[in-house]
Amino acid sequence: MDMPSRELELIAVVRELVRELAPQRLKRGDVTLPSRLDRDLGVDSLGRTELVLRIERKFRVRLSVNAVAEMDTVADLLKAVDQAAPSDLATSGVELSTFAPSAPEVPLIGQPDDARTLTEMLDWHVENHPDHIHVTVLQDENTVLGTMSYRDLQTAARAVAQGLISRDIVPGDRIAMMLPTSTDFFASFFGILYAGAVPVPIYPPARMAQLEEHMRRQIVILNNAGAKMLITVPEGRKLAVLLRSQVETLKSVETVTTLSAERSPVPLPRTDDPEALGLMQYTSGSTGDPKGVMLTHWGLIENVRAMGHAMEATSKDVFVSWLPLYHDMGLIGAWLGCCYFGARLYVMSPISFLVRPATWLWTMHKYRATFSGGPNFAYELCASRIPDEDLQGLDLSALRFMVNGAEPISPVTLRKFTDRFEKYGMNRGVPSPSYGLAENCVGLCFPPFGRGPKIDRIKRETLAKRGYAEPAAPDDRDAFEVVACGHPIEKNDVRIVDDAGHELGERQEGRLEFRGPSMTKGYFRSEEKTRALFNDGWINSGDRAYIAGGDIHITGRVKDIIIRGGHNIHPAHIEELATRHPAVQRAAAIPMKDARLGEKVCLAVVTRAGTDVAPAELLTHLDAAGLSKYDMPEYFLRLDEIPLTPNGKMLKRAILDWIEAGRVTPQPVRFDRTHGRDAANPN
Repeated sequence: MDMPSRELELIAVVRELVRELAPQRLKRGDVTLPSRLDRDLGVDSLGRTELVLRIERKFRVRLSVNAVAEMDTVADLLKAVDQAAPSDLATSGVELSTFAPSAPEVPLIGQPDDARTLTEMLDWHVENHPDHIHVTVLQDENTVLGTMSYRDLQTAARAVAQGLISRDIVPGDRIAMMLPTSTDFFASFFGILYAGAVPVPIYPPARMAQLEEHMRRQIVILNNAGAKMLITVPEGRKLAVLLRSQVETLKSVETVTTLSAERSPVPLPRTDDPEALGLMQYTSGSTGDPKGVMLTHWGLIENVRAMGHAMEATSKDVFVSWLPLYHDMGLIGAWLGCCYFGARLYVMSPISFLVRPATWLWTMHKYRATFSGGPNFAYELCASRIPDEDLQGLDLSALRFMVNGAEPISPVTLRKFTDRFEKYGMNRGVPSPSYGLAENCVGLCFPPFGRGPKIDRIKRETLAKRGYAEPAAPDDRDAFEVVACGHPIEKNDVRIVDDAGHELGERQEGRLEFRGPSMTKGYFRSEEKTRALFNDGWINSGDRAYIAGGDIHITGRVKDIIIRGGHNIHPAHIEELATRHPAVQRAAAIPMKDARLGEKVCLAVVTRAGTDVAPAELLTHLDAAGLSKYDMPEYFLRLDEIPLTPNGKMLKRAILDWIEAGRVTPQPVRFDRTHGRDAANPN
């Protein structure tokens, strides 16, 4: 029987995307209805975003966010298309432009300036303005899933706390939370705090079908944290026996409903110790060696207060966020910051953004957002992937501050986003490149309010050879651009030191260290890593940077720097120049061990569909673009794909694992500047 035309059209759309993202996947077999999007076709989270955009335009439909979140195969995608609501434009832009901005006017309220713990912060708000709407949970720009006033949050949280106490939870116990963006998350977090325990947020599965597999990957974190309980979705309770058999400390798996149904008559414990742990967040993934960053109530209060002052925040502000609540930027920067200052928070799940990036923009339009934020990849999606017709009528004129942080910031993305959305009313001073890390709760450096992006252009070779960020001439086409990430927020200090720990001067690159009231107490149950973290009262950030004009400029992670013959090689420099070649879609510069020189550079590339590039041609391109002979790669590796994290960061460790396992074999190359050719490298 011939395949129906809609199936053929859908498969063609998927095939075309796979051909662009991972063309080698098609050599293993064609796209079929049973093909799994991620495992068979290599369509990751960002690939799904592009796929949804193309399908909605092709079939003139608006896909359900929930359906997209759960789909695993092309057949699932076909079902979602069949069940989708029709749309004249298959997008929301023109349709939404008819909606008047609807965020209500709110009175100006004060802040709990004397609060020393997070529970005191919430109690102060309840005492002074209990019915002030604190948070609104959205599915998308048009669908409200729930709201919570300060009183609602306190009532729900205390019910959870009573349930915890009835199950013998005592102050100091670690309680893991694996919940999606929902009112249950907020109630659980503060419920744990009211019980005197410590919240340990871990990320939920992308799809419920993967729940058991996902749970197994979290066991290493649950064991490291010594979690006594896991609060999760109802489906997760079915895995309680599995988890308890592998996590010795775990006594039960609960939901907000089960906890709230059984309340202990015992009074809640006092939670007025500012030095008690208020949060434990894990900086590494669920595999490998997890590090639980210990943060105190006082440190968290001080961090949100200082960030709010840098943003000139008040209760009249409105923050729209899709950032995950298990991550510091969404949890602390967005939610707890709004909780302290009384700003309205409109929050949706990350899936809503990834399925349809324009949702973020239209939600800011509808609720007259003054604040928002995200990592660099979110700004790149909005700047590059949303068609103009989907933005007709968009108004971003209410925005005052948009944080760009949590991953390396691209000067190109900053320019594209600022130039594009200035046309929709956004002030050019709104995009605000910032710097932070989990070891300081979240925020450390913010730019002056309203300044907007500032980019430093420096000489590549001077930085690589001498570790000095020498300004480049305006006509230097090969200058290396570094984004200015602002100044330390109040009560925080930053310095740049060399390998011996000596402080360096203006524009000298070295290791960034910091100190302040929000710094971590260390890594949970890891004395060795904690000792390595501190240096005479300062914390080693793990980043390389320089200071110019008071601004912090991040040049890369210490662990990513490749050292060859005493010469520092910055992978980002090589990767940026490589991707300027028209055939190179993505590039990763990774180190390969060499007994004599220390490390050699392997350049792994993924080429664009229908193109290719020979090693000689690419090396010649790098040379012409100004790459130093000291930085030239000695190995070349052509890949079908470069693995990425969910937020678009390259997993270079995975490539090294492939090399060590013999799955891929780098080709040795040598650049001959005289003849411009590559040859076998005997060394």
